[in-house]
Amino acid sequence: MAAHIATAMKPKNNNSNSNNNSNCCSNGYSSDVSNGSDNNSPSPPPSPPKPRLTPSLSQCRRRLRSKTKSFVRRENLGSGLNFRRNLRYLLLLPLLYISGLLMCVGPFSGFWGYASVPGSVYRSYENFQRLWDDIRFDNSSALQLSSVWKYKRRVKVQKPCPNSTARNHFSMYRTSIMESPGSSGYLIVDANGGLNQQRSAVCYYYVLGSHYWSTHMICNAVAVAGLLNAILVIPRFELNGVWRDPSQFGDIYDEEHFINNLKGYVNVVRELPEALMERYDQNISNIPNFRVEAWATVNYYLGVVLPILRDQGVIRIAPFANRLTMNVPSHIQLLRCITNYKALKFSPPISSLAEKLVSRMIERSSMTGGKYVSVHLRFEQDMVAFSCCVYDGGEAEKLKMDSFREQEWKGKFKRKDRVIVPALNRIEGKCPLTPVEVGLMLRGMGFDNKTSIYIASGKIYQAEKHLAPLLEMFPLLYTKESLATPDELAPFEGYSSKLAALDYTVSLFSEVFVTTQGGNFPQFLMGHRRFLFNGHSKTIKPDKRKLVVLLQDMDISWKAFKDEMEVMLAESDRKGMMVPRVKKFNRKTSIYTYPLPECACLQSSNNSTFRLTEGANVLNSHHESTR
Repeated sequence: MAAHIATAMKPKNNNSNSNNNSNCCSNGYSSDVSNGSDNNSPSPPPSPPKPRLTPSLSQCRRRLRSKTKSFVRRENLGSGLNFRRNLRYLLLLPLLYISGLLMCVGPFSGFWGYASVPGSVYRSYENFQRLWDDIRFDNSSALQLSSVWKYKRRVKVQKPCPNSTARNHFSMYRTSIMESPGSSGYLIVDANGGLNQQRSAVCYYYVLGSHYWSTHMICNAVAVAGLLNAILVIPRFELNGVWRDPSQFGDIYDEEHFINNLKGYVNVVRELPEALMERYDQNISNIPNFRVEAWATVNYYLGVVLPILRDQGVIRIAPFANRLTMNVPSHIQLLRCITNYKALKFSPPISSLAEKLVSRMIERSSMTGGKYVSVHLRFEQDMVAFSCCVYDGGEAEKLKMDSFREQEWKGKFKRKDRVIVPALNRIEGKCPLTPVEVGLMLRGMGFDNKTSIYIASGKIYQAEKHLAPLLEMFPLLYTKESLATPDELAPFEGYSSKLAALDYTVSLFSEVFVTTQGGNFPQFLMGHRRFLFNGHSKTIKPDKRKLVVLLQDMDISWKAFKDEMEVMLAESDRKGMMVPRVKKFNRKTSIYTYPLPECACLQSSNNSTFRLTEGANVLNSHHESTR
């Protein structure tokens, strides 16, 4: 650290002149001032002492104030010099830190002869080959899926949500904020993004291959409509430029079910009245777009948005992702819960096939009592390229990834201000786990080769090469493509939201869910699982910073690795039960990841969210068996 340099300030002698006869801080006598000559001539006899003068209080204050200001100016000057000197060191430290990282883990590390930093180099496949015999002949008892989760929450008897009371609450709330009865106008939102992003805007994000679902925006749209006493127009989904999915709300969700379950809370219509459409030449895009600030508060909506809505009779908000704060009144928070877990149900074609896939996974998991593990594997080509991580493909893979990045993101990764250090990304846990890394982790945790695994993923990068070791460790490996027939999947091809809905549902009802790369999909799925499974997410969330260090260690024994994995599993178990403290109007976590306690009143064995289609009982019975 830079040393602190203190500036000494020497006091100056203030010699009084002939006009200043006294000083309030002196001994009461004036001093004779020499004319600067330096001679030895005798001095004249001193003048007789003058009578002592007592200055007024105001004079003393003025002189003291003058001296104080002078001292402060000198002190500030010294402090400024110190600050500028120290600032040089403060600016230098980050440069030294980055330079050190580049030398240790960057492209120049080889020139300095340094050994690689633990966790910075991908050697997982080499370690798999070295440990494979130990893994195959491991005679220790296998982990039973029925006893993976040790932590249990005390199950509280939840009373059903008092619908009549809730509706009365909304009625009184509307009367208190509205000047006249009736709605304030029509609310239109453009649910941009993928499946989960749209759901939260209309309630939870669902990410698959960087594709977001609609749930989060849908839930927020309902909440805003309830807040403003507006009539919500069925949200429109924008065409994603990357995934090019033309699906609309009715293609993914059951519109009739959505409208009916929100009656009494928020009025929902499929389209604007003809009179309003004529005003805007039958084109919703002609309605002026109102841009709302991110994470807007309740006061912002009531103070800024509501007056415009009343004046125009209709308001269009786009984009709508993350346009409502998590801190809202309890009855508005309840709207998010009702929308997410009751009103939003997949359309019949999706629900029907999803139910079949869950049933087939249960049948193929007979050796483990019908229980299976689902893995959200983010190892698609776009994800590998975007992460800028280096695996074992050598120079050919590097050139391929560079070309793909330039094609998809047009110079984003070539900007001068962007420093890419793949080794540092790996150390910090930012690299997607490969299939072999997932397999080693699960086998280390105690899952044996009789465990059925469902892979929720897009097209795996170099699938034949990377899935081979995972198949060796877990032969009972399934995907939606292997569970469904080509004829069953044909109507879903080219619609990433519909395919994502299938993966989401099969993962939702697994006994163990494994997240490998973060993102919205696991966050919303964990929240939904907490809602279904009495507050426990039943999710393995690996410590990737620790995992990459272990997988690079070519001297680690299989037993030592297993010990570390068992600790990691126990930590996921503990964190899966955590419920954050929620103070009134002070929620710091997402209600879509942690739905309790606000959504607890919706938890019921006969809740319609446990069934994907009316009259279906396979998912409901599976849920009951896991309680």
